[in-house]
Amino acid sequence: MTESTALSHFRCGYIAIVGRPNVGKSTLMNELIGAKVSITSRKAQTTRHRITGIQTVEDAQFVYVDTPGFQTRHSNALNKTLNRTVTNTLTAADVILYVIEAGTFGQADQQVLDLIPKNVPCILVINKSDRVKDKAVLLPFAQQIAAKHDFAAVVPVSAKLRFQLDGLQGEIKKYLPENPPVFGEDDITDRSEKFLAAEIVREKLFRFVGDELPYTSTVLIEKFEVEGNLRRVFAAILVERDTHKSMVIGNKGERLKDISTQARLDMERLFGGPVYLEVWVKVKSGWADNEAGLRAYGYE
Repeated sequence: MTESTALSHFRCGYIAIVGRPNVGKSTLMNELIGAKVSITSRKAQTTRHRITGIQTVEDAQFVYVDTPGFQTRHSNALNKTLNRTVTNTLTAADVILYVIEAGTFGQADQQVLDLIPKNVPCILVINKSDRVKDKAVLLPFAQQIAAKHDFAAVVPVSAKLRFQLDGLQGEIKKYLPENPPVFGEDDITDRSEKFLAAEIVREKLFRFVGDELPYTSTVLIEKFEVEGNLRRVFAAILVERDTHKSMVIGNKGERLKDISTQARLDMERLFGGPVYLEVWVKVKSGWADNEAGLRAYGYE
């Protein structure tokens, strides 16, 4: 078979991953592509940007787009920006993965479902299905949700355990258009290392500070330098109040040290080389409700 003949049967398209906050969208994308490009934490509303994850197989390229969880509370500029990102992604997708949590369907899930365009193939992904003790209740639950929309397929999965992810990918592939690949076969994301470094620090911030810190905190990379195999990263954590700053720093600076150490180790794994990382904390009140400021910090 010639290369042009092979490419004429090649499938490539954009797959939007949507759902309410904390249903496991980022974990799902990371496991589908086999690399960690979207940050995860138990804290809701962790993903704030449109993150692209790429997987290329012999005859197809899957371009996954992880979106922020659709925000139903707080109407500040940050949340309006996040919701705009979700709706824009949906209209541009070739396939939509609508992710819910097994056994749970509430008003927030319905609000996301209402946004899904009727003319785009949509697969219902029931995540965390391993947590349902009585498997007999899973089928009626799936049937109940499947009746709410004309889904192209219904696939129960466990992203964390990689359960049924190959089957899910097989379903997605059926609906990808015939197109040549958009990215190189070794690419795993279209995001820069600088962007990924900021996301890794933000993930560790949420991991170590958890529910104490309001979600209106972000990370700014003030300098990112590459010297051979070494990356030098200088990151500022932005918080809204002095009390938040002391929360992040912790007793004798221990918490900030933990955040920095774990972020550095993750960066070294992702970038495949040594990382010198400096992290400090700055107070900048009102940043999450300032449209111009949000654009300066990389929010679309």
